[in-house]
Amino acid sequence: MKFLRTAALYILVSAVTVWGTMAVYYSCGTGLGGKFSAAIIPLASAGALLFMRPKRGLLILAGLCIIILLIWNSNAPSNDRDWQPDVAHLPHATIDENTINIYNIRNIDYRSEEDYTVRYYDKSYDLDKLRSIDIFLSDWGLKAIVHTLVSFGFEDGSYVCISIETRKEVGEAYSNIKGLFRQYELIYVVGDERDLVRLRTNYRKGETVYLYRIQGMDQETARQIFLDYLKYVNNLSTTPEWYNALTSNCTTQIRGHTRAYAKRVIWDWRILVNGFVDEMAYELGTIDNSMPFEVIKSKSMINSRALAADQDPDFSKRIREGLPGMDYRMGN
Repeated sequence: MKFLRTAALYILVSAVTVWGTMAVYYSCGTGLGGKFSAAIIPLASAGALLFMRPKRGLLILAGLCIIILLIWNSNAPSNDRDWQPDVAHLPHATIDENTINIYNIRNIDYRSEEDYTVRYYDKSYDLDKLRSIDIFLSDWGLKAIVHTLVSFGFEDGSYVCISIETRKEVGEAYSNIKGLFRQYELIYVVGDERDLVRLRTNYRKGETVYLYRIQGMDQETARQIFLDYLKYVNNLSTTPEWYNALTSNCTTQIRGHTRAYAKRVIWDWRILVNGFVDEMAYELGTIDNSMPFEVIKSKSMINSRALAADQDPDFSKRIREGLPGMDYRMGN
């Protein structure tokens, strides 16, 4: 039993040491100062465990954890950085009874993934004419991990698409490791599907996009989910937050917006390993399940449709034609 307790302690200390070292390294910067500060963490942990009495060593480790947390929390998010052009402007919305006015809806004109002209527009939407919620899953090759986008459809055929992403600075690239350590601010890109979807189907190499319509949801629930998204959009425009690849990403954030309204959205391991979230939705009846799942998934891939539609003003309509479950509309 003593051996098991000792082993558990060493595993715990090792995990805290690894996390603390990475947290200090990124919080203090990746230069010489950051490297020196980070190097102190494993050295102090090893010294506390190997060369001191257990109780005194644990007190030193506890103090070390407090120092790590103080450094971690000193790194504050900001809306004032040299942002890449595609995330330089934050969206926001105003609500006047049933009229939603959304500003800075992104509609980039792409010539290639890296060559584009940034454009925005403002538009008003009637909440009473909200008719659908769709989800896009964009698989960039990992299969188990995908990017998710949510799109709210209205009676006039227009869609408000929202992509939860990292807000990167000029010259900054995404790293899965850095995404765990407060290196990217969180952004809700509110955009036209000809921007957010077409980028992934027509211009990025190796991405496969699937489109599903949410089933069995009443209009009032959909309204509340849409408003919850817009509330968060507005909050981020004034109070920046950190993106976290594990806890505050494109799929876990969706769960936060829907959990209070959609009772069937329960915890499931596939929310984290989100490449299987469509399978979870199929089992719950949240998407069309009138055919075997493999058939539904195959029929829901939209890359060829998007390539054919490309610059067509009816892009959103054309990528949905004939897809499973697209006849489901709320409020009819």
